[in-house]
Amino acid sequence: MIKIVMPEAAYMKDVCKEKELQMLPSKEEMALTIDETDWSSLRAHLNRGGLILVDDSLDLADTALKVAADDIAIIQHLLEIGMIGKPSESKIRSWEENVSKKFTMLIVSPYVLFQEKTLTFH
Repeated sequence: MIKIVMPEAAYMKDVCKEKELQMLPSKEEMALTIDETDWSSLRAHLNRGGLILVDDSLDLADTALKVAADDIAIIQHLLEIGMIGKPSESKIRSWEENVSKKFTMLIVSPYVLFQEKTLTFH
């Protein structure tokens, strides 16, 4: 009789998490997907709850990588200190008055991370 030994669930979870991390894009790859958009394009993502405003002082690609990697400790800290989060009602009202306002954005499905600063081309 052959006895089949199944790995423990915790071990399998670690293996799956390790494979996920190996499949994550690099910060440089993330940076290549940064794009510019306007408020009218971002509004739909707000309505579905997937829009995350990232403080302009943070690196958008680095922040997106933390979200993609599900780095809970850093994400929670950034939320607590107000560096990332849902945009305030006052900001939304000001953007509604100027729907052509430009933003920098990066998609980390199901989220759209964005900043008020725009891309600078040299």
